[in-house]
Amino acid sequence: MCSTFPSLREEVEKGAMAIKSAGERKVSREQVCPLFKTFAAKEAKMLNFLEKNRTLCGVPPNIIKQLKGSHANTIRIRNQVCSAAPAGGPAAAPTLSDALGGPLIADDESAKKPGRGTFDTLTGNVLSR
Repeated sequence: MCSTFPSLREEVEKGAMAIKSAGERKVSREQVCPLFKTFAAKEAKMLNFLEKNRTLCGVPPNIIKQLKGSHANTIRIRNQVCSAAPAGGPAAAPTLSDALGGPLIADDESAKKPGRGTFDTLTGNVLSR
């Protein structure tokens, strides 16, 4: 049973090397995201194998703990890399609400006063004439 561990570890190492190579080539996020997804899946498979066969293979508990921390970091990085919004990219365009000065709040006194609406003119409310 423990004889399958080296092949699992080799798969994880190949995935890590693929990510490293992609980073050196400065490929786009869209190209790196699938590599991270594959690597995270392989790493999870290896971690699950070690947890299930801890006593049979003689794996120390601190190794499992380190691998869990490493896998959590991999998941965090994968989520950042695969997110739709690129980090440091252009800011989102302002919304109509931003352009008009933000939403009206019900507690705002000016919103409760009559004559403070869409039909306001310089001389007063057109509908009240």
